[in-house]
Amino acid sequence: MSKILVTGGAGYIGSHACIELILAGYKVVVLDNFSNSSPESINRVNKLLNSEIISYQGDISDELILNRIFKEQSIKAVIHFAGLKAVSESIANPIHYYHNNVTGSIILSSVMQKFGCKTLIFSSSATVYGQKKIMPIDENSSLIPNNPYGRNKLVIENYLRDLYISDNEWSIGLLRYFNPVGAHDSGLIGEDSKVPNNLMPFIAQVAIGKRKKLSVFGGDYPTKDGTGIRDYIHVMDLANGHIKAMKYLFKNRELITLNLGTGKGFSVLELIHSFEAASGNQIPYEIIERRDGDVAESFANPSLAEKVMGWKAKYQINRMCEDTWRWQKMNPNGYN
Repeated sequence: MSKILVTGGAGYIGSHACIELILAGYKVVVLDNFSNSSPESINRVNKLLNSEIISYQGDISDELILNRIFKEQSIKAVIHFAGLKAVSESIANPIHYYHNNVTGSIILSSVMQKFGCKTLIFSSSATVYGQKKIMPIDENSSLIPNNPYGRNKLVIENYLRDLYISDNEWSIGLLRYFNPVGAHDSGLIGEDSKVPNNLMPFIAQVAIGKRKKLSVFGGDYPTKDGTGIRDYIHVMDLANGHIKAMKYLFKNRELITLNLGTGKGFSVLELIHSFEAASGNQIPYEIIERRDGDVAESFANPSLAEKVMGWKAKYQINRMCEDTWRWQKMNPNGYN
């Protein structure tokens, strides 16, 4: 049974990827410093699947813990989710972000190379594209990220491209995903957001009464209802995309760069109304000023992922809302 190291495996996307890995027959090893996650997510995956995830607490920039993992475990591949992810925080503290995300990724890959483990899936982001006027966005779109978080992702992508050019024994997947939402259908695993970075958790917290109303940034965009349009993808579709990419790279020594999205855009108001239908609760909202840097619409062209590795998102917006609502009801205070 092949062992896969999942960095940031206790986090939102990482924990769902652990589920997909176990269901696909892999043994999972997690490295997480729990700065933005909880060990409880790993406990719940184990209970849910009657599995035994091997867990290490530590940081990807800590060479000692990485050496220990690779000495103690026969790691066949790494799925790399670990990283700081708040755009506003990256603007306020770029030193912390570049050190943690960029330096950490370099140290991780250097230890992988030392131990002869050369299959890596990197969790990138649609933020590498920056602001685009032409939709949908495909993998050949220009890369002009407009905040340190997005620039972190692009620096790591470029570093991994150079690594592959230097040594074609590497198999590397750069997966750029759009807006992850939803939760596992058990309601036991989901996004633990005390102060959310994304729209869906804010909506869910309003629906359950933790917040009085939702602030909608901008109602005068040139869209169908004046609010911003985004490509929302179910976290389980996203997790499945990582497994598909890993299996592809086990067979093909390549570097692949792929969008993971649905190819459809939904406005903020459409998302609110879908969540109202899923929860049976009204979502009070107030339209306020636009935020600097926000664009009218952003959605993916995900056709290359289907062509290369046979992956296509299957969950619709109503299912994304239903699963998020189930998680929120069962876990009003997250994993605590």
